[in-house]
Amino acid sequence: MWTYNNPVKICFGEGYFDSTNEVVGDRPYCLVTYDESYFNYLAGRLIAIAGQPQSIINNISPNPDFRTLMDSCKQFSESTDHNCVIVAIGGGSVIDAAKVLASSNNGFDAVRQFLETGEGEEQLGSYPLIAIPTTAGTGSEVTQWATVWDTDSQKKYSLSRSALYPTHAIVDPELMLGLPPDLTISTGLDALSHALESLWNRNTNPVSANYAVFAAIEIMEALPALSRDLQNIELRSRVARASLFAGLAFSNTKTALAHSVSYPITLRYKVPHGLACSFSLPMVLASVIGEDRNCDAQLGRIFGDDLDLAVSKLTQFINSLDVSTKASSYGVQNEEWIELLSQALDGERGRNFIGTHQRVMENFKI
Repeated sequence: MWTYNNPVKICFGEGYFDSTNEVVGDRPYCLVTYDESYFNYLAGRLIAIAGQPQSIINNISPNPDFRTLMDSCKQFSESTDHNCVIVAIGGGSVIDAAKVLASSNNGFDAVRQFLETGEGEEQLGSYPLIAIPTTAGTGSEVTQWATVWDTDSQKKYSLSRSALYPTHAIVDPELMLGLPPDLTISTGLDALSHALESLWNRNTNPVSANYAVFAAIEIMEALPALSRDLQNIELRSRVARASLFAGLAFSNTKTALAHSVSYPITLRYKVPHGLACSFSLPMVLASVIGEDRNCDAQLGRIFGDDLDLAVSKLTQFINSLDVSTKASSYGVQNEEWIELLSQALDGERGRNFIGTHQRVMENFKI
């Protein structure tokens, strides 16, 4: 028995950004984006076709944090009507921050209470959201979650509400042509992690598995070529579509062990999320092969029938992007790595993982 649900209307294709006005319609809107030259350019293009926004929130930082979100929510509540739609243009951090704004009512306090206690959802807002990703990795444009960080307390929270599914995801690969190689690689690896983590997952289902297999195969084929040919729109489209499909996969399963262990590594060592959640994938793969017949079958579609070769294939793929698969490369030492893995297995995302503590510890690498 299984179910699959995703209510987001997806608009995919080169040039689709120029049709955003048709999605916004005659509604007032709030634009959420970065205060950087490229995003100011995109904001100008949007304003030219959709009119002046009611407000612009552009103090967004990577890994949205309590401190900046307090200011963002204050600006939003002071400048935006309750009947507006939010348009988010940017990577996962922008879309996640927009989801926080969509949940806010007169500031950040109610959102913070809900994050810290799980109580008070009835006090939260529910603004409609149009998500326009400019990276191919996070999948936030098709999920109901937002990752929120409290760096002062060294904690990571997941804001989870069905009301946070965007109404529309406008995925235009042309917007991603300017991404540098390091961001192209790290976000692509984030998408690969989403795909694989949705397979070795207690919540997997046939629909999510098909999305995940397609996404993983495409990323492993197209991402290395894209990293060497950043202006190739065909490769950008393939990776953007794969990232979208990975998002559709884990939107129903959530992530698992590799993501669970990544969050403290990002907090402590400032490792970009896409690297922090992907360098351990070969180790996790080694510890899960043979645990579940259905999972093995899906992994075989990606890596071939001989799963004994899967770990080396995945390691070689990640290493080919000049990314290390060793925890020590990111500052994590032996005892700390063992402790982080144990804590991750006990965490919410870790409990989604179908493998065992014993096999993870047998395969861990520093």
